[in-house]
Amino acid sequence: MMEGKNSTHVQAGSVPKGANFLLGGLAGMSAIVFVQPLDLVKNRMQLSGEGGAGREHKTSLHALVKITRNEGILGLYNGLSAGLFRQATYGTVRMGIYQSLYDHSTSEDGTHPSAAKKFLAGVFAGACGALVGTPAEVSLIRMTADGRLPPEKQRGYKNVFNALVRITGEEGVGALWRGCGPTVVRAMVVNGAELGTYSQAKQFLLETAYFQDNITCHFVASTLSGFVTAVVSMPADIAKTRVQNMRTINGVPEYSGAIDVLRTAIRKEGFFSLWKGFTPYLARIGPYTVLFFIFLEQYKILYYKNFCQ
Repeated sequence: MMEGKNSTHVQAGSVPKGANFLLGGLAGMSAIVFVQPLDLVKNRMQLSGEGGAGREHKTSLHALVKITRNEGILGLYNGLSAGLFRQATYGTVRMGIYQSLYDHSTSEDGTHPSAAKKFLAGVFAGACGALVGTPAEVSLIRMTADGRLPPEKQRGYKNVFNALVRITGEEGVGALWRGCGPTVVRAMVVNGAELGTYSQAKQFLLETAYFQDNITCHFVASTLSGFVTAVVSMPADIAKTRVQNMRTINGVPEYSGAIDVLRTAIRKEGFFSLWKGFTPYLARIGPYTVLFFIFLEQYKILYYKNFCQ
């Protein structure tokens, strides 16, 4: 297919492996600046009504209004430093590894990897990224959840680095990887769906006569990817959020693990509680996915034009 005026195609392997790590992290950090308020609302919705208690927020809009009224507009950006640090760690590793595997699996004649290989590459990349990014994830969950607690129970972390230092000092280094299991599982599901679906959708669109490798194609492919990712990953995200936010009372944690979270939620809140907060989750992961891939593709083009030609 002929490249259009607004199309700049960056072939697999054209960008060095090290640059793929850097560009992946940078794209994630760029996107999170726009969607941090949605991430905060999503976390508050998932913790609302935990353990069968009365729900704090009836809808995502109600949560948004209440948070803004009680904590101010800037309260919507609580945890931004942790969100940025998460993308600098998790985001950098997952995209660098995925793109490296994708390039390695692309044949010399330009034949793309199969859908199964794309999915598996996303799963592996997500697991690696989550292992590195869990400390930032723990900090993010706690910082975004703090405003829902009474003042005497708030942790009051000043920023992500203060959170990391205090968690280590007050609870031990192991607490930084609390909920690592469900975090890794969620990341495997998310990245298998997100990266695999995006790559497959983009390939399919480019093989038609209606799309070129430009922002329109990237927008359509990433929109589909965001929806698929939200549907399949929501239960794992619920488990991860609650495990990482749980308190230890008299030496006994609230949950024994991710399975206990899901079992307790279904028993006390109903099966569909596993998709509680789906609207803000989709509203967060959808725009994030679209912005992430658009930023990523544009950063790749800029890098390719300035350093690879």
